[in-house]
Amino acid sequence: MRQLLLLLILLFISVITANAQEKGGFISGTVNTAEGRPAANVLVFIKGQKSITYTNDKGAFKIFAAEGPQILIFQSVTKKQIETPLQVVSNQHQELPAIRLKENAYELNEVVITGQYEPQSLRNSVYNVRTISAEMIRLRGATELKNILNTELGIRFSTDRPTGITSPELMGVSGAGIKILLDGVPMMDRGTGKESLGQIDVNTVERIEIVEGPMSVIYGTDAMAGVINIITKRGGQDQFSVTVRAQEESAGKEYDAFSGKGIHNEFIGLNWQKKGWQLAASGSRNNFGGWQGLKTGREQEWLPKDQWLTSATAGYKNGKFDIWYRFNGADESLKLLGPISNSPRVSDKEYISKRWFHQLQGSVYVNDQLSIDAAAAYTDYSRRTLSTDLELATGKETLSTELGAQDLDELGTIFFRSTVQYKILPELSLQPGIEFNRNSGQGQRISGSPVINDYSFFLSTQWQLNDAIQLKPGFRLTKNSVYSAPPIIPSLHTKIKLNKDLDLRLSYARGFRAPMLRELYFYYKDTNHDIAGNLDLKAEYSNSFHGSLAWAVKTSPDLRFNTILSGFFNDYKNKIDLGLVEGTTNVNTYLNIAKNKTTGGEWNNTLYWKGLQASVGFAYIGQYNMYSEDKETLGDTPKFVWTPELNSNISYLVPKINTNVSLFYKFTGEKSAYILTNGSQGTTARLSKVAAYHMADMTLNKTINKYLSINAGVRNLLDVTRVRISGEEAGAHTNDGNSPMGYGRSYFLGLTMNWAKK
Repeated sequence: MRQLLLLLILLFISVITANAQEKGGFISGTVNTAEGRPAANVLVFIKGQKSITYTNDKGAFKIFAAEGPQILIFQSVTKKQIETPLQVVSNQHQELPAIRLKENAYELNEVVITGQYEPQSLRNSVYNVRTISAEMIRLRGATELKNILNTELGIRFSTDRPTGITSPELMGVSGAGIKILLDGVPMMDRGTGKESLGQIDVNTVERIEIVEGPMSVIYGTDAMAGVINIITKRGGQDQFSVTVRAQEESAGKEYDAFSGKGIHNEFIGLNWQKKGWQLAASGSRNNFGGWQGLKTGREQEWLPKDQWLTSATAGYKNGKFDIWYRFNGADESLKLLGPISNSPRVSDKEYISKRWFHQLQGSVYVNDQLSIDAAAAYTDYSRRTLSTDLELATGKETLSTELGAQDLDELGTIFFRSTVQYKILPELSLQPGIEFNRNSGQGQRISGSPVINDYSFFLSTQWQLNDAIQLKPGFRLTKNSVYSAPPIIPSLHTKIKLNKDLDLRLSYARGFRAPMLRELYFYYKDTNHDIAGNLDLKAEYSNSFHGSLAWAVKTSPDLRFNTILSGFFNDYKNKIDLGLVEGTTNVNTYLNIAKNKTTGGEWNNTLYWKGLQASVGFAYIGQYNMYSEDKETLGDTPKFVWTPELNSNISYLVPKINTNVSLFYKFTGEKSAYILTNGSQGTTARLSKVAAYHMADMTLNKTINKYLSINAGVRNLLDVTRVRISGEEAGAHTNDGNSPMGYGRSYFLGLTMNWAKK
């Protein structure tokens, strides 16, 4: 044992001595884009060695290399590499001529990763991807992701006032069919609403990528309408940095400084990076005092919310290897205050959510032909409903004993996915992958302690037939321990380069949504009705078609104008919905009873000219009316009901005062739907309408110096508070025939400090 220990010590000393005596010299230089602009965050490393660095914001780099012949490699975010052979002389500093990349500056800034084999520019992607850049996120002055997404075409939000959960709709499909990803890893939600979207710290977000249409081959269940991939910041330069942000905002006319009425956001983030190592930590507080609106006394239209978000990251990367771990924590409380009546007591509810999200990801670049990616995640989530009774005379508070008043759901998810990217030929690549999901839950409203295991294998191929045509076929096989999964999920995406400025994309994909744990095992009973899960549910599935024509009208360093015209058709089967159990009047269960279709088109235009960034878009989305086929019983109704949308996001940099002026606007047209009503003349299909509305924000962003910036603005410029619903009774998402949309015109002011040291 002593001999082994002595051998290890001698070996350790010899390694240190060898490294200390290594001879070599420094190489420095600059890296520019194709048009000659400085290229930041380009990876620079010596082939076969561990020495790495990154270019700074001026494109400059400096790296040490061992003596002798070496190959210096420059790798951009698109994974394209430039190799430069050189002879390193000991104790000699070499200054290289400027290196010029093949990519333009806008290509490096418009790199997408969602669903790709490797990062690539928007122009080269086979998918039609929309991106929201870090710059646009900064200009919004947002404190939550909803503020950023609410002016995007095809995205609409609804709020469940009794629970405070806000959920998106994409291309006419509700949140149940939208996959929310954090750095490519799916976020877990307890129900069909996307509560997770509101529990991601916007201060840590680098950019957002939105892919419309089913992505079920790559991302599995829920990705029927598309995916929203939230990509977080990971740093780039060797430095230590501190970011501090504070922002105050009114809720309409209601405001108290730093706590109580209004919105109060504070954030601090620390980041250290050196020689490929990175450590980061952040914390954020979001406090919303609620908004009373038309309510009186203790009641409020928008629920007060107190939220704490934390994150911690540790990682290492070099030219061949990249691994990192990230923790995200969310602790959130929403309060629903009951009304004062003739009773000597009032009833309140508090919704307490806790989410601990662990994420481990890595990639290995073996060689030009082979790379491997893997991601693992564990989510521990709980949501508690705490119902209390308050004695008005004494102020004594006790737990409510009413049926169903107390509730605790505890859910856990284990996720693993691994993919291999293998280039058989320069024109032909394969991407096989495996995925495992384990969902478990327990609680007063969940029958037993169920566990659902899901195993998947998927394979996609990228085939460049010639200079003009690219094909990407794929399929997914899924085996589930509980529900009946579709036997095979196929897809085919095609990109055709009609000329150097015009691209045609055509795609077919089959999507599916697995029954959620709550839909299978949920059980709820109160004095009015019962709700029970259904173990015989089948997965929802869809057949979807999408096409787009993208024209780069003008492309130059100073002026870019792009226009994209797209259309889609989605046919959904086995849609899961609540229905009455036959022979009962108050017992509901989840059934595969509905079918749905959506269709429509979008026209998006983007312009970049000097200090001006502008986008203008129009969408026309149709949703299928399932009652149109029963003309004899329900009357003659149209097959589709249509909703128009118009949006515009404009930002201009005023150079003399170094200030951005931005306007964000969206018009959402009237939304119609048919519902069944019972009257004296029998059952009829009655038209329900949600009125049209306009939303707009205006912001100012001023850079004071290299450390400080200030932002201010007006949110909900047109003072929209609620949207009228006609033709149906008030329900979970309504308030006396109105759908809550905002809390009036609000004003905000924020200050951000960034400090960094090499």
